[in-house]
Amino acid sequence: MSAGPGGGQHSWAQQVHQLAGAGDDQPVAPWKPPVDDVFQAAARRQASARPAGLGKRLVARLVDTLVVGGVTAAAAVPLGAKAVEHVNEKIDAAKLSGETVTVWLLDGTTSVYLGIVLAVMLVFGILYEALPTAKWGRTLGKKLLGLEVRDIEGGEPPSFGAALRRWLVYSVPGLLAVGVVGVLWCVFDRPWRQCWHDKAARTFVSG
Repeated sequence: MSAGPGGGQHSWAQQVHQLAGAGDDQPVAPWKPPVDDVFQAAARRQASARPAGLGKRLVARLVDTLVVGGVTAAAAVPLGAKAVEHVNEKIDAAKLSGETVTVWLLDGTTSVYLGIVLAVMLVFGILYEALPTAKWGRTLGKKLLGLEVRDIEGGEPPSFGAALRRWLVYSVPGLLAVGVVGVLWCVFDRPWRQCWHDKAARTFVSG
């Protein structure tokens, strides 16, 4: 205790010592790293996102097309050979008949072969494109080029439903001539440079 005007009070040094040791008997809360606000993080990702260059997108799409095309060709080549053999047998039978016979290239047999090839392309495309796009926002081609597919509103990879819709809108019209128009649409589209399949899924390609 110190004497003086404030008689009965502890000295300054004693008070500091007591304050320093005041928490010795109190439980110490573990330190936790600061948690970033998810809404602010999403806003920053969206603000930093920029549409990818058309050249990089083209190269990435070529890589993905080669992968899907290679797997599809592995199924199409043997089935195509069987289809040609089947048509040749029909032609030979028509020649032997001595009559004028119309030989249809697409019949019950060849249409089954064609359906199998299309099914392989669509199913493998779902496994190769839709699933990775929903999980990581990228396929092999986009990963090699540093690109990502993002949802326009949240800046995150799209849901599986959106990724599946994106793949189907790309692949099904791609079997027809109109698919070329859908792909080239991104050349003129602003500000996100979306192709038709991007617009259907509400996504854009960032990179």
